[in-house]
Amino acid sequence: MAHDRLKLGDVLAAAENAAPGESITVVAGNLRERFGAMAVSFLFVDVVGRQMVRVAEEGAPDKGEGSECIPLAGSVYEKVLRTQRLTAAPDGGAGQRVIAPVTNRGDTVGVLELTLPRAAGDVLDEVGRAAHALAYIIVTDSRFTDLYHWGRRTAPMSLAAEIQYQLLPSSPCCEADQFALASALVSANDVGGDTYDYALDRDTLHLSVTDAMGHDVDSALLATLLVNASRGARRAGQGLAEQADRTHQALLDHGRGGLATGQLLRIALDGSSTQLVNAGHPWPLRLRDGTVEEVALDVDLPFGVPASAGYRVQNLDLRPGDRLLLYTDGMQERRAAAVDLPALMRQTARLHPRETVRVLTAAATEACHGHLEDDATVLCLDWHGAAVPDGD
Repeated sequence: MAHDRLKLGDVLAAAENAAPGESITVVAGNLRERFGAMAVSFLFVDVVGRQMVRVAEEGAPDKGEGSECIPLAGSVYEKVLRTQRLTAAPDGGAGQRVIAPVTNRGDTVGVLELTLPRAAGDVLDEVGRAAHALAYIIVTDSRFTDLYHWGRRTAPMSLAAEIQYQLLPSSPCCEADQFALASALVSANDVGGDTYDYALDRDTLHLSVTDAMGHDVDSALLATLLVNASRGARRAGQGLAEQADRTHQALLDHGRGGLATGQLLRIALDGSSTQLVNAGHPWPLRLRDGTVEEVALDVDLPFGVPASAGYRVQNLDLRPGDRLLLYTDGMQERRAAAVDLPALMRQTARLHPRETVRVLTAAATEACHGHLEDDATVLCLDWHGAAVPDGD
């Protein structure tokens, strides 16, 4: 087994030497050489989290055309992604069908599927390691190729949607000792300008959810101003009030009268403070000890309103074990108003935030019969509390 593990380490070197689009082939070759693996493929989770898109060993489909799409709901792939556990079962012949989660810091990139002549425990452990390595390879390679973007798209994107999705973090999920975070944005047919953002520094978790007024390209361009002004202030080391002011000023200077609501949060990883700015945005929901309640906050004017007198930094009570939900009004407007967010939060309390996010956005989509009239965005945070130093 030590020999096998040494060869597994070689997969990273092989991936480095190969073209960025050949990661599946590299991993498949490694598994075939070591364990006689057959029919190796990778399945992406699509952009909205409803389908799996298969990429065979030979490479991704040509720009998303002709790819095999499999509904996620109720499938074995959903179970593997939800539980984050590898599964093995007879394939109807002499082999074993193995499916392993491909996950990076809580982000369920997809699954690795293959057939093995035998599926002993030590072999399955190594397949799991290969799937984990593949996650890191894909995350790295996606910086250099569009292949993985093609793989995740099951329908063409409009210009507005392309702008909107490029504003989002590269991963909708993030995990650390102190928290687990998941986000999702489901665009309306006529894109509505929603965005979410997060960043993790050495001592602070930064979060934001924003909703630019209007629709289509105009709202996407307004969101571009909003997100980049906010990120610029954050990356310059400015405080939360200054970040809000800079975001507001960007809309005043360049937004052509456009407005946006939003919430900006900063959470100290040592648990000492959680601070928030609310610019005309719906209050967050907090699940604590089985009870869901709105977090009542002072609400300042939206970003871009000329009469704004500045933004107040408020303290938010966040305790270990709390779940916090930020969302845009598209989750509760028009037909989506039929969705009982507090009830769904209680029902999914034991699930990972990424599963809660999937349930919430699916409920909003179903309430609108598959055609949202406004973007629906959610950001779900589980706060575990400050990390305990080793030895304590």
